[in-house]
Amino acid sequence: MGIGRDKFLSLGHHAEPWGDAFNMTVLALRLSGQRNGVSQLHAEVSRQMWQPIWPDRAVDDVPIRAITNGIHVPGWTAGEMRQVFKEYLGADWEEHHDDPLLWERLNEVPDEVLWRTHVGLKSKLMDYLRMRARHSWVAGQCDPTEVLVGGTLLDPNALTIGFARRFATYKRATLLFEDMDRLQRLLLNMHRPVQIIFAGKAHPADEPGKHLIQQVYNFAKSNQFGGRVAFVENYDLHSARYFKQGVDVWLNTPRRPREASGTSGMKASLNGIPNLSILDGWWVEGYNGANGWAVEDRQFDNPDQQDAHDADMVYRLLEEEIAPLYYNRDRDGIPRGWVEVMREAIRSNAPRFSTRRMVKQYTTELYLKAMVEAVALV
Repeated sequence: MGIGRDKFLSLGHHAEPWGDAFNMTVLALRLSGQRNGVSQLHAEVSRQMWQPIWPDRAVDDVPIRAITNGIHVPGWTAGEMRQVFKEYLGADWEEHHDDPLLWERLNEVPDEVLWRTHVGLKSKLMDYLRMRARHSWVAGQCDPTEVLVGGTLLDPNALTIGFARRFATYKRATLLFEDMDRLQRLLLNMHRPVQIIFAGKAHPADEPGKHLIQQVYNFAKSNQFGGRVAFVENYDLHSARYFKQGVDVWLNTPRRPREASGTSGMKASLNGIPNLSILDGWWVEGYNGANGWAVEDRQFDNPDQQDAHDADMVYRLLEEEIAPLYYNRDRDGIPRGWVEVMREAIRSNAPRFSTRRMVKQYTTELYLKAMVEAVALV
């Protein structure tokens, strides 16, 4: 490279609380022609974190932009929902799925069609969970308690919340268990029952994450929740499709602002599953007040206070808004208000959070610019 050892090490020099260090992130930021966060909030936090690398610039002028992540829309949309899109959006909808105008045609989809499609996907999820439990039981791989934990007592007609992702501590998988009595009243409500399905894995070296899984498993095993909490083991790509196509609400409870982007909620939205989420990562951009629910953004220095506040907000939303809306049915048994939230979840999020949009944005904002600059150096 034509530079000495000290010069090279200076490129990654960063003052840490424990002293000076060689930091790989600093090295990458200094040597990169372009830099981006994977959501607007992620870029904002990153500019604040790494402003010391550009000490002569204000935080807002730090050269880290945002290109929000997206997901492969055709790949994560359920086959049944794809048929609905094909019929009402057009046979070529996949070729134009990053066009917001295309999704305005969702208004032409009858409530009955959208709701019937969702009910079918939810039924497939319940069948899948029972099949897994049955196979494990036949194979002698589990005891009766584990069969129950796997979801065999779940009610296909109850409001079903899904929480499925990597079990890292900042994602707070156990937040809903902050107030056990309040949660029990929610789950065992005679007229408006709620149930929760958990799934996920921890990194092999993440002992606190493994401990969270054990906690959730023990909650699911407890009879105080009447079988309305389930934990599905060996979560993989196959089971992820059932989850992101079949639950009623997608729950996301990270400790803000630790979630850089997140994509599981995007996948759920494609299938008409509204998000109930902390305003972190992509949901800061995705939430519009009508396509799901957001936990009020109020920050506390004390983590216990933060957890108590966020849990209280989740309980309130479930008690006062989500469960009443879900169970408010007309004479045809259709929750019209709920279907409107489903429709808006698809309409507002499908084009904006697609890989197609993301790749176009990387191309026009980063790659082409890098090519032009490279040619200028020749």
